[in-house]
Amino acid sequence: MLKINSFGKSDVGLKRSNNEDALVLKTELGLWSVADGMGGAAAGELASQIFAETALEVFSKGKGQSEQETFALVQKTFGLANERIRRHVKENQHHQGMGCTAELVTFHDQTYILGHVGDSRTYLFRQGKLRQLTRDHSVVQDQIDQGLITPVEARTHLMRNVILRAVGVDEVIAVDFIRGKGFAGDLFLLCSDGLTDLVDDQPIQETLFLPLSLAQKGEKLIELANAAGGPDNITVILCEIL
Repeated sequence: MLKINSFGKSDVGLKRSNNEDALVLKTELGLWSVADGMGGAAAGELASQIFAETALEVFSKGKGQSEQETFALVQKTFGLANERIRRHVKENQHHQGMGCTAELVTFHDQTYILGHVGDSRTYLFRQGKLRQLTRDHSVVQDQIDQGLITPVEARTHLMRNVILRAVGVDEVIAVDFIRGKGFAGDLFLLCSDGLTDLVDDQPIQETLFLPLSLAQKGEKLIELANAAGGPDNITVILCEIL
């Protein structure tokens, strides 16, 4: 069984009065999750909260005894949260358009299992190198993939905040599931776009390489986003395999 050390923090940023991000950090349940709400203040906040509460509920009810059972818990979380957000919107028409991005990481034995929807991200920092495990479900990412714009141009693109997938929007949710082997020293970073819209991969990698505690690294990442203007909520989870 892997031993995990983790840290998580959500910061409102410098321009917003409310926080539409939600994080779950439950080492005892083997559950780490970041959700970023969309659809206006009240609704966005609610959508990310529904995802967080659903993840806690699903993982509290039973631990996966096999890799397949653990994978099923991740699937169930996304499916149930999607259903609940949609039901809420049906009953509260003024919250039309609400949803959230979501990252969820868990482990079974040596395997990490990751679920991803939207433009929040999960990275793996291994042996001094940072690698993005997820692909943004966004208009600008599609344009980057087609060679229409560069990653630098994407940062200031008018449609940079338009996402193509979110929890709670479509009846059938399309989730990216990623699995891989975890090794001692691996460090996973789950974050909302409040970090990655403002801070490039290189300074993130340099920060994770520093001889600091997880908490200090997490705080430093948030400081970098705020130093760049902090226009959005910033949520960071770091979990390290010991």
